[in-house]
Amino acid sequence: MPTVDDILEHVGEFGWFQKQAFLILCLLSAAFAPICVGIVFLGFTPDHRCHSPGVAELSQRCGWSPAEELNYTVPGLGPAGEAFLGQCRRYEVDWNQSALSCVDPLASLATNRSHLPLGPCQDGWVYDTPGSSIVTEFNLVCADSWKLDLFQSCLNAGFFFGSLGVGYFADRFGRKLCLLGTVLVNAVSGVLMAFSPNYMSMLLFRLLQGLVSKGNWMAGYTLITEFVGSGSRRTVAIMYQMAFTVGLVALTGLAYALPHWRWLQLAVSLPTFLFLLYYWCVPESPRWLLSQKRNTEAIKIMDHIAQKNGKLPPADLKMLSLEEDVTEKLSPSFADLFRTPRLRKRTFILMYLWFTASVLYQGLILHMGATSGNLYLDFLYSALVEIPGAFITLITVDRVGRIYPMAVSNLLAGAACLVMIFISLHWLNIIIMCVGRMGITIAIQMICLVNAELYPTFVRKAKPKENTIYLKVETSEPSGT
Repeated sequence: MPTVDDILEHVGEFGWFQKQAFLILCLLSAAFAPICVGIVFLGFTPDHRCHSPGVAELSQRCGWSPAEELNYTVPGLGPAGEAFLGQCRRYEVDWNQSALSCVDPLASLATNRSHLPLGPCQDGWVYDTPGSSIVTEFNLVCADSWKLDLFQSCLNAGFFFGSLGVGYFADRFGRKLCLLGTVLVNAVSGVLMAFSPNYMSMLLFRLLQGLVSKGNWMAGYTLITEFVGSGSRRTVAIMYQMAFTVGLVALTGLAYALPHWRWLQLAVSLPTFLFLLYYWCVPESPRWLLSQKRNTEAIKIMDHIAQKNGKLPPADLKMLSLEEDVTEKLSPSFADLFRTPRLRKRTFILMYLWFTASVLYQGLILHMGATSGNLYLDFLYSALVEIPGAFITLITVDRVGRIYPMAVSNLLAGAACLVMIFISLHWLNIIIMCVGRMGITIAIQMICLVNAELYPTFVRKAKPKENTIYLKVETSEPSGT
């Protein structure tokens, strides 16, 4: 009885149908980028200072330049180890009193400015930016700066819990329904976030996006890897992740054109409603249909693939069946990841690799947002280096293996982060950061491949996070494991 891979060898493992589906589903990967790292632009923190009533009027009356206004009215550097006082503290001075002169107005109040009392920014802040971000609108600075970290933490928490739930949903109700459901929730919550009236509602909608957006990306990954034959699976998986890089590049241009966060959020959210058209463009996975004993529907889809690829379906298509494997008759569970010493070793190593790679990748991006000289150009440069990283993975994965490229790329990324601590030159820091970004990109892509290849088929099916691969991997086990 022929399997899906047997039929694909006959009708085309990566023919016109697969190429069309690949390009369509890659849009999901690109659209995930603004959600994953959008905080760099949505949460941009510009230079700021306390708003002091009367300062603007005094500055206008005296004809001060912006630099003179800062020099005369904003506190300078505080004691060693403290934050810049001018961002979070202000002089407790009545700037409306007529006794203040235009030349060093504070001289008449104290011979030394350090003797003047300082107070909190009770009347808000002034931000030196032509646009806006969630920081400037909700004043997420000084004592409330932790709320910006909470914003991203909620998104990451949503990624974690959403991956578990969406994985079950994709197994139970199908890849296509999972994809369409997560697309709808993601699009609606993204638009609602753009109209958030306060910080708490914005946080809620971002959490909701996190719960479904990673699952949405995974559903697209699953579908495209299940549509192609075993010979094209690795290439398609790597290229699908490269589409995420294209999304990063597009995000840079959008953020530059739309410096106001609400418009930017709408610009990246509204187009995702178009993904609902996939209901007519993308069929259900025939592998999943076979696993649900819906053989007639699976046969129709395989026949459709053959027609799209310009091939005649094989005569034994109606005998299509799921891959037979004795281990698949077992009842898998999460505990199977730790059942034997070898599996425990692999599980703990991969968990550690996933944790370090994720923290390092996102950390490099957030470091860019916090220390960048030109945020848009620096972000663009660091995104572009992911493209050669993907090609390096494609070239080395079958020639060198998995272990050595993964080890070298992790070492490169770690060394880059360590060296950056001691580099004060901004341009050199950016170059080293880009090298680290390329290294960790290669590492993540290698981890994705190794993660699917190191476990027996029935264990891969049981893993909630790895619902992205439900196929037999037609390769030998990587060396060194």
